[in-house]
Amino acid sequence: KYRKPELLKHAFGPFAGEGLLVSEGAVWKRQRKLMQPAFHHRQLAAYSQVMVTQTLQLLDSFAGGQVREISGEMAELTLNIVAQCLFGEELPSELPEIRGAMVAMLAAASRRVNSILRMPRWVPNAGNIREMRALAKMDEVVRVLIESRRNSEKQREDLLSVLVAATAGENGGGMSDKQLRDEMLTLFLAGHETTANALTWTWFLLSQHPEVEAKLHEELDRELGGRAPEVADLAKLPYTEMVIRESMRLYPPAPAVAREPIEDVTIAGYLVRAGSLLSINTYALQRDTRFYADPERFDPERFSAGWEERIPRYAYLPFGGGPRVCIGSAFAMMEARLILAMVAERYKLTLEPDQRVEPMQVITVKPRGPVRMKVAQQAEVNRGRGFG
Repeated sequence: KYRKPELLKHAFGPFAGEGLLVSEGAVWKRQRKLMQPAFHHRQLAAYSQVMVTQTLQLLDSFAGGQVREISGEMAELTLNIVAQCLFGEELPSELPEIRGAMVAMLAAASRRVNSILRMPRWVPNAGNIREMRALAKMDEVVRVLIESRRNSEKQREDLLSVLVAATAGENGGGMSDKQLRDEMLTLFLAGHETTANALTWTWFLLSQHPEVEAKLHEELDRELGGRAPEVADLAKLPYTEMVIRESMRLYPPAPAVAREPIEDVTIAGYLVRAGSLLSINTYALQRDTRFYADPERFDPERFSAGWEERIPRYAYLPFGGGPRVCIGSAFAMMEARLILAMVAERYKLTLEPDQRVEPMQVITVKPRGPVRMKVAQQAEVNRGRGFG
């Protein structure tokens, strides 16, 4: 009885096209089926190597005593990861330019969602011009990469190659280049901004709750002993996962889920007319006292073993719910846990004083302004505590 609202298609249509984010009905079902193999657990294991390698490169650039703008660092890291997972060895050389294009497209979508007036995209104002240039850049990057996969017999494990291979035999044909473009841009955009924000809030929360940080380190020291984690280690790091889940409860990367009834419906005794805009405010839902005791408190223990039975199924929606739950949820959770474990093992991040870190809702929930954090090597921190 519901569909994605016109507002969402208006906001995301220029880059999402008929991708999973906004498509409906038979188109959505076919695309979801074709894309599922790209997120099979065997593929996720291959992507984990990219996540570990890219995170190690970032950590090698850190040094004790530095102050880093952590939201930008996380955005760059997750962009590098998603770009390599999507495109593999042919990682585009112009990643900084691509990142700028991503920012421009997200800003344009946010304006369309939050603006009272719907400014036509053909109006040559500064925002529209930036978006058009960004779209042209991304369309060209993705076109070249799709063409290279179509013309290559080399077996690759990047997501684009998996999609091209998986769709080639589907009823004698697969996704068109336009469909592949829509899905790749959707994954590219959604696959780095949301995880980067989740990690930024996690570092902020840990810096404010030393008792949680200490318990996290107990687990990492016990299970990893200073080595980089592998995907098989994640099952032995339950508290690491609990920290991420609680961070996403307080600051869900996607702050709302929207739907539009296609016929008149009654919800809890209220008549809702067809075409109305229904919005589920996940930010408020996940701070509701009916479902969470002391909901403003950062308490990863909420997500200890058995949490799925304790918390109502639709009271926790960081990845949405139902048949349209985010296809990349397992990818995102693996990525966030690996990055958290690796960074926390080597460095302690302390919020610089005289900063006011506040959430801002655009398309995602992100900090309003930079988040400056001081880096200290864990070995030095442990010596200061008398452990080394």
